[in-house]
Amino acid sequence: MGVLDLMKYLMFVFNMLVFGGGICLLSVGTWAAADPNGFQSIIVSSPLLNVGAYLIIFVGVALAFLGFLGCFGAIKENRSTLLLFFVLVLLVFSVEIVAAALILVNRKQIKAEFFLSDLQRNYQGDNASDVFSTSWNTIMIAFSCCGISGPDDFGNCSHFQEQQPDELWPHACCTRDRPLHTGHLLDWKRCRQRDPEYLNSQGCFPTIAWMLQKYISIPGACGLGVLTVEMFAMIFAFCLYRYYD
Repeated sequence: MGVLDLMKYLMFVFNMLVFGGGICLLSVGTWAAADPNGFQSIIVSSPLLNVGAYLIIFVGVALAFLGFLGCFGAIKENRSTLLLFFVLVLLVFSVEIVAAALILVNRKQIKAEFFLSDLQRNYQGDNASDVFSTSWNTIMIAFSCCGISGPDDFGNCSHFQEQQPDELWPHACCTRDRPLHTGHLLDWKRCRQRDPEYLNSQGCFPTIAWMLQKYISIPGACGLGVLTVEMFAMIFAFCLYRYYD
């Protein structure tokens, strides 16, 4: 097998990986945006998350298309397809680098205060049927947390306090036998007394931030792997383009 044949098959393998990654992202994005079991309400409640879900779908479709384009160009030895593939992957690669840099630069600007005002203004309680409240109930129960910074977020003239002046915080802040809506409260009375065994006193913002920090290496490694695959795919596409001249 010559160098040209080796590069062609490596090009095919790398683009199959790109195609597979695109299909995976498309599946995750579709599930996040249309899951009927409750996650959809969390996505819809935040414009940022909603845009993020559809952005994942778009990126998945784009990667799947690029993977198919690269495989087709390599197998058919089509210079025009290889050139188009190279330009498109270079564009995607550049956008990903810029996006990663912006995230690293601006990550510390995301503060709890940005979310606290929305919570105090829009959260209505445990039995509310609006998307915002049900989404927050889901988050607090699933992550065993309360509010943004803690239970006191539901005081301070919040909408929840105005509607339910006798309640200090919602039932979703109390510990359950299972972190699900169907789980039963362990003891509402002791939860109201701030018993640490029955009240989730930790805010959701630091809880989720800690989880993201703990597992940041996983998406970081995946992102680095995608960039590496794209870089090699561009190199092989450029070399094959020159060889087919």
